[in-house]
Amino acid sequence: MLTAKIAMRLPRRFFLLLAISIAFWSCTDKPSEQEIKKQNKDTGWEQLITEANTIGKPEWRPMLQYVAELHKKSTHEAVWPFEYEWEEIGPGYIYGPAFGHWDIVNQAIDVVNSHPEHAIKQMFNNIKNQEADGLIPGSIWMPNAESDSVTWDKKIGHPPFWPFAIEDYRKVTGNDSIINHFYSPLIRQITWFENNRKAEGEGFFYNDILLKEWESGIDEGIRFDDTKDGKFACIDATCHVYFMYQMASKWSKELNLDNTYFEKRSENLKKFIQTELYSEEEGLFFDSWAMKDPSLRSLAFETLFPIVFGVATQEQADRLIDDYLLDSSYFNTAHPVATVGKRDPKFELRMWRGPSWNSMTYWIARGCTQYGREDATKILMEKALDQSSVQFEKTGTIWEFYHPLGGSPKDVLRKPQTEKNEPCIDYLGHNPLIEMTRLYDSVKK
Repeated sequence: MLTAKIAMRLPRRFFLLLAISIAFWSCTDKPSEQEIKKQNKDTGWEQLITEANTIGKPEWRPMLQYVAELHKKSTHEAVWPFEYEWEEIGPGYIYGPAFGHWDIVNQAIDVVNSHPEHAIKQMFNNIKNQEADGLIPGSIWMPNAESDSVTWDKKIGHPPFWPFAIEDYRKVTGNDSIINHFYSPLIRQITWFENNRKAEGEGFFYNDILLKEWESGIDEGIRFDDTKDGKFACIDATCHVYFMYQMASKWSKELNLDNTYFEKRSENLKKFIQTELYSEEEGLFFDSWAMKDPSLRSLAFETLFPIVFGVATQEQADRLIDDYLLDSSYFNTAHPVATVGKRDPKFELRMWRGPSWNSMTYWIARGCTQYGREDATKILMEKALDQSSVQFEKTGTIWEFYHPLGGSPKDVLRKPQTEKNEPCIDYLGHNPLIEMTRLYDSVKK
């Protein structure tokens, strides 16, 4: 009886953590060779290069071949803390070799069709150093690609896009059993968000609002210019955790585990986003503080994230796409998608405050497809690939981000207070250009 009374007083998350620890020990063994389809390294890269030379418009192919070869060039032999060969975010990155964040997800998805073994190994590397509390390191810094001075932050999270890569790997290979190895890390990461990033009331936040450490991935984003400190629901973080709940519910069912909690939480978050973070008057999604104070509303591209994660209703998605995404005075700039709508007073040619990032354009276009808006997908992918190809022909490289109005990437700023104040070159992490071309080809008819 005493034990039962104590159990009744324990928080519900205690039992979730208990289930997690049990699942952890049963699901995180190193996969067998049979579970990862063995593929000769050189053959995999050759297949990627071949694919790059056969898809999309002919004028894009020199750029795509360059990207394929850059993937190979950026890959290093296995070294601590990685169990498999690892791919840096790009040899032109100003801060040296680094691994992780949403960059590695973009890179894995870019190669998964031709080199699935390499793609899934990057995802195993990604979860390998998950902390005991569930945090997956945002970025792992590898100076000179050597392991003796490896560092990563054990307190800062990052956008959890990685389950997309697992799902894409499953589609390409038919290897559904792979989720046995990724289910527990997903549940543990959810627990980290629940324990460390739960907003007041409903929703989730990133510590951009508290510490300006940019774990949202949007460094110096305009949404946080005038906000007060507080654990307020962020539209991006809330959408991201909704996505994790959705994946946890899906994978739980496939593994014959109870998905009730994850299903309920995803339903609650979806309703919260659709009603409490959406302005019916403007047809846009906002952070909770901007919903309360309209003077704080902005045309940051994060308002489009509900399309990416399937949170918006069909009516909300169509309105976002027609009234904002495809409007050239907002997000459909010469090189889409402008990270701040062109009409916003804070639009400027500076990192995350106006310039276009191909990875974000890809995710938004992919979201349009799931809403049956292939028309928007085609427009965004064609314009972004055309513009990227033009700049590749002029400069011989791919850029971290691009001029939204079609100018030179050298004319947009990175961080004025730092030594490197222009986009990095040879930056793979935000340029899934091969996958963007696949997406274009899939809807071009």
